[in-house]
Parts: sequence; C-alpha cells; structure tokens
Amino acid sequence: VDQEFFLDTNMKCGAYLKQFGAEVVKFVKFKVGEGIEKRQDDFAAEVAAMAQGK
Repeated sequence: VDQEFFLDTNMKCGAYLKQFGAEVVKFVKFKVGEGIEKRQDDFAAEVAAMAQGK
C-alpha cells in the first residue's frame, strides 16, 4: 500500500485507506485486456447478408 493512489498521485494508497478507516484484505492483479474475448467477424458474409436484405 506504499504506492501512489491512482486518483490522487500526491497521496499514497495507505494514507487514503487510513483516512477512511479502511484496510486491504485482498489484492487482485489484472492484465490489460485480460478476460476480453476477441470477436471474430466475417465481413464478407456480413456485407452479403446486408445486400440480400437480411
């Protein structure tokens, strides 16, 4: 908790928690894009369907 607080970089996370009487009970690490399923589109089929009025 000795890192900068993301909403106020002049404050450490520990100080922010102390200010509100909160405590950390668990940490979770996320990677950018983790859990996002990449959609596979078939552009040619989509255009063909539009051309047929579907």
